[in-house]
Amino acid sequence: MKYYKYSIIIPSYNRADEIKELLQSLAGLEFPLERFEIIIADDGSTDNTPQIVEQARHQYPFDLKYFTQSNQGPGAARNLGMQKAEGDFFIFVDSDVTVPATWLANIDKALHQEKADAFGGPDTYRKDFPALLKAINYSMTSFLTTGGLRGKKGKKLAKFYPRSFNMGLSRELWQKIGGFSSLRHGQDIEFSNRIINSGARVIFVHDAPVYHKRRTSLRRFFKQVFNWGVARVNLYKMDRRMLELVHVLPAIATLIVILIALLAVFWQPAKVVFLAGLALGALLLLISMIDAVFMYKELKPALYLPVVIPFQIFGYGLGFIYNFIRRVLLKKGAKVGFQKNYYK
Repeated sequence: MKYYKYSIIIPSYNRADEIKELLQSLAGLEFPLERFEIIIADDGSTDNTPQIVEQARHQYPFDLKYFTQSNQGPGAARNLGMQKAEGDFFIFVDSDVTVPATWLANIDKALHQEKADAFGGPDTYRKDFPALLKAINYSMTSFLTTGGLRGKKGKKLAKFYPRSFNMGLSRELWQKIGGFSSLRHGQDIEFSNRIINSGARVIFVHDAPVYHKRRTSLRRFFKQVFNWGVARVNLYKMDRRMLELVHVLPAIATLIVILIALLAVFWQPAKVVFLAGLALGALLLLISMIDAVFMYKELKPALYLPVVIPFQIFGYGLGFIYNFIRRVLLKKGAKVGFQKNYYK
């Protein structure tokens, strides 16, 4: 059996604290040191990321490399990492994740057993995450919410696209399809679409999760999902196969709610429908809250869901509607959504 050497590529921009925590978790991997390298692809950080990396070099035994460039976006940073990588297989993780000790071993096992060219893995939570992050994790991953529409192997609601927080491909496949595009949002979907269209064997490694911290405030979370709605229309304009019915449902729901709410002001039947819709929404939220309590074995994350779930659905829906009007109806150029102070 051929043994792969893995290049774990981490794009970063002013995320020194996250990099420190991620490297600490990577130091705990139960995997031969000679079979992986870690590459920090810095996109022009102005914080103390170089110092954190240098400290880690002296603290941990793994092969750690650091490369930097002027600020060009995460896709360009990942491309820099691949250009500098020495591995047979490239693995991407975001700076806001940590990994369990068996993460890389499980990826290696699955790739060899299934003779795969590329993979994607799930994201989940750590028990020490704050209640808000657990609520966001629930909304993003639960099948009861739109998180269940993101697509996994074996589920038919949406095509499975590996995501850049936990995905990888072989060096040979990279040489065939090229690197990430210049898209600011949705670039991992576009990259995965090219992987799939190449005929590569793509697998979902269910037992190789990463612990994903995501956004740390409701404001950041809203910006993130709004941008995803915007990005989905941009992806549709690039290749119509990247838009499925499930991707449009939050926008349809948003439009229906807005329309009925406006009609309810002066039309009694619409008011009845609106109140019935509120009751149904409340019931679904209650079911989600109960499910979250069983999932987390605590109450506090569930108490955030009446805010987090509407933020996700309507944030994404508004972003999709906004960019659909611009790009499809008005035929204007691409739009990236929230960009200024995106990470603040």
